Amino acid sequence: MSTIDPIVPLSEFLRQPAGRYVLEWEQRQIDAVVADVFGYHAMQLGLPEIDALRENRMPLRVCASDRLLSAEHLNGHTQVTVVTHFEELPFASQSIDLVVMPHVLEFADEPHQVLREVDRVLVPEGQVVITGFNPASLWGVRQSLCRVGASPYLPRAGQFIRLPRIKDWLKLLSFEVNRGRFGCYAPWVRTDKWLARWAFLEKVGDRWWPVLGSLYLLTAIKRVRGMRLVGAIKKRKAERKVVLAPAASRTLLRTGESETVIVVADDRPANDTARGAIRGAARG
Repeated sequence: MSTIDPIVPLSEFLRQPAGRYVLEWEQRQIDAVVADVFGYHAMQLGLPEIDALRENRMPLRVCASDRLLSAEHLNGHTQVTVVTHFEELPFASQSIDLVVMPHVLEFADEPHQVLREVDRVLVPEGQVVITGFNPASLWGVRQSLCRVGASPYLPRAGQFIRLPRIKDWLKLLSFEVNRGRFGCYAPWVRTDKWLARWAFLEKVGDRWWPVLGSLYLLTAIKRVRGMRLVGAIKKRKAERKVVLAPAASRTLLRTGESETVIVVADDRPANDTARGAIRGAARG
C-alpha cells in the first residue's frame, strides 16, 4: 500500500512531546467544528490516534484508515473499522455527510485523487475538514533545514502543502471554503518542559501573527451547480375565466303611427335577427 510507509514516522512523532502537543490542539479544534455538522453518516480518514468524531451526533460514525494501531497503542484511540486505500474509498457515491481528514493529503502519494474520492462520496452540501502542517511557520522553516544536513523535526516523508494551494484544489472541485484556523505557535522544542514555557505564544500568535501557526485546520462545503432547495409549494387560487355572453339584438318593427326601433333580447344570434327585421321593413 503506497501510503502506509510514510505514515509510520508520523505515528512515532505523535508519541513524542511535540506530537502530543499537536494532537491536543487538533482534538480541541475538530471537536468544536464537527459538533454543529448534522446528517446521517460521518467518516474519519486516517490518524486513529485521535477521535475526530467524538463530539458529532450523527447516528453512523466510522474511521477508515490505511493502517491499524498496534496493541500497545490501541487503548484510548479510535477503533478502525475500515482499512482501505484513500485513493479508492469503498463507499457509494454521495453517501457521506461529513469527512474529517487529519494529515491525510500531505502523506498521500496522490493527494488530488484523494480529494476527488472525497468529493465523490460526499453528499451535496456535505462538509470536509482538513488539517495539516503549515510550511510557512517556525516548524516549516526548521524542517527545510534538512536540505542542508539538519536532523528532521517533523516526519521527513511528509510533503507539506501550503494552504492557498489546498484552497485552489478545493475550488476546482466546486468546494466552498467555510472557515479556517491556525495554531501551535511554539518553536521546535522537544520536551514538555520547554513546550510549557512557550505556552503563552498561543494567545499572542492568534492575535498578532495567526498565519504563522505550525498547524492549520480548514473546513469546506461541497456545492453542486444547478441544485435548488425547494420548500413547501403553495396552492394558487382559482382565477375567474372570462366567458363571452350573447348581446341583445335590435329588431325593426313598423307601427301604425310611426317608424319605431324596439330593442328585443332573444336567444337568436344578433346578425340573424337584424337581417329578418330589415327584410320585414323593406316589404312593408
